[in-house]
Amino acid sequence: MNCLGFQLRKGTRSFSRRLSTRTRKWPMSSNENAPLYGVKVLDMTRVLAGPYCTQMLGDLGASIIKIENASTGDDTRAWGPPFAPITKAIKTASEPSDKQVSEKGESAYFLGVNRNKLSLALSFKKTEGQKILKQIAAEADVLVENFVPGTLAKYGLDYKSLKEINPKLIYASITGYGQTGPYSHRAGYDVMVEAEMGLMHITGEKGGEPVKVGVAVTDITTGLHASNAIMAALLGRARTGKGTYIDVALSDCQVSLLANIASSVLVSGEPDTGRWGTAHPSIVPYEAFPTLDGKIMLGGGNDSLYKKICVCLGHPEWATDERFRNNALRVKHREVLVGMIGDVTKQATTDHWLKQFEHTGVPYAPINNIQQTLNNHHVLERGMIMTVDHPSVGPIKHVDYPVKLSAYERKTTPPPVLGQHTLQVLRDFLGYSEDKIMKMLEKQAVFLSNVEETATEDTRSEMERQQGMQDIQESLNAIEADLKAAENTSKRNIVVDTDVQGRDMQPLRAVASKA
Repeated sequence: MNCLGFQLRKGTRSFSRRLSTRTRKWPMSSNENAPLYGVKVLDMTRVLAGPYCTQMLGDLGASIIKIENASTGDDTRAWGPPFAPITKAIKTASEPSDKQVSEKGESAYFLGVNRNKLSLALSFKKTEGQKILKQIAAEADVLVENFVPGTLAKYGLDYKSLKEINPKLIYASITGYGQTGPYSHRAGYDVMVEAEMGLMHITGEKGGEPVKVGVAVTDITTGLHASNAIMAALLGRARTGKGTYIDVALSDCQVSLLANIASSVLVSGEPDTGRWGTAHPSIVPYEAFPTLDGKIMLGGGNDSLYKKICVCLGHPEWATDERFRNNALRVKHREVLVGMIGDVTKQATTDHWLKQFEHTGVPYAPINNIQQTLNNHHVLERGMIMTVDHPSVGPIKHVDYPVKLSAYERKTTPPPVLGQHTLQVLRDFLGYSEDKIMKMLEKQAVFLSNVEETATEDTRSEMERQQGMQDIQESLNAIEADLKAAENTSKRNIVVDTDVQGRDMQPLRAVASKA
């Protein structure tokens, strides 16, 4: 208690006292030129689909306040191994009974989808926690949540309740099966939706058992759709001035992910053709072929590419073979042609064939494992692997945002420690006093970690800069109001304070523009 009390007193300055009586200033990201700079997001999601969505918004400059369970944090903080070992002395926001977070370190799973966020640890089952969330929601542009439908309504945190205090709020709900329909009450994990909505059925070796995709592609696709919808809603709000509700379901997103496979079934009225392994049901050659030490993927999507493959394999005569002269015939004689190609490729190493197909225009690739992928020279040259300094585990590598935008250089903040920014949000943003925060800590309505002070100094400096700009703007507004009043009364021969009337506005405006 004394330690936390000291920390609160250390950070309590005239700045925070001013905030309690002024317009609240959401803690902004430092990416001032980013497309979503100034967009304020209240993130009430956990696991993957929701955090992936909000991480993308943060990558594009939005400011994210992530709400975490006061005792355990995001579910994925306990998912592992692997865990990144703690190398810096901190106290976690909570003391979970199984000590998973405090003893094992930071979960690699959590670290992968939670950069560029502030962590506020609270219990929204307590009245104080609900009040905090409503205060933040009142200032937010976007709220994203992924609770089972109806859960948040019990606490007055559903869209219907929150739009009463913030009509411009864009509220996105990410669930397994949506807000309507016979499955809407179900909880949904990626693999369950993969199974029920067709993806698992078409994944796996031909003639083999159905398997799940190696990464939670349904969750990730849902996160992508949700972020796209949120950005579209922001554009719509700029035109109409109104917020909206966004209903995003893993099941819907998975059905849309079936793409051409679904279209084939809908058009033909026939069942799908099942699993094809690495092969393509409609293109030959288009699959993995054996080499002396592994496999290589080759794709002959048209007659021209097929001819080039034949030349590279040392059999240009195959290009004029009547059995293979167009794709329809190659599909008809798939087994024969695939066997012929495989007999050639397995006579040399993968590296030999990679060099053979280089600069030919033929689509080709080795089948790499994840470590090979992350160390691939092209991946590294494209800047896809970045390093950030985490407050508890030190420097960590992570996969960066994949899209390159020329207009700005992104700045990345590491995934937060549980409760790392609780104090910052309550004190500096909401203007809560030290006594009030201490009482909430005692009630276990909120939790914080002692890494907060040092880890958020840059963010606090940014808030102070913004507060300085606000102070200057308020001074300008007051002066302009005085001048207007002076002009209105001058006709009645009321003497105007020359210090106010004669004050030069330009220097102040110059300061405001540079602050």
